[in-house]
Amino acid sequence: VQLQASGGGLVQAGGSLRLSCAASGTIFVINDMAWYREAPGKERELVARISRDGVTNYLGSVRGRFTITRDDATNTIVLRMNRMKPEDTATYYCYAHVSTDGKWTSDTWGQGTQVTVSS
Repeated sequence: VQLQASGGGLVQAGGSLRLSCAASGTIFVINDMAWYREAPGKERELVARISRDGVTNYLGSVRGRFTITRDDATNTIVLRMNRMKPEDTATYYCYAHVSTDGKWTSDTWGQGTQVTVSS
């Protein structure tokens, strides 16, 4: 299974960006999908997560500004980021908890995509 992330880039504070991540390969079921981020000198942190049932969880500092959605028909998640702040600057990573056979599951990560918010 591969996760292909797209989007990101440079935006001014207060602006918006959209990240997309598509899973491909042999997929039986995808459980949780999420976006994490890692800023220089900091640990990777969970930004937003969405379950198979559509239940969402957000990092406190992004709640109300970021929205995560998923499309199971295309195995895709989207993170819409609004009213962005310089502290949102980080490398963002897509994550999925995937089963390829209905028995075993694994953590799968996409390549990072850089998001930079200028002040």
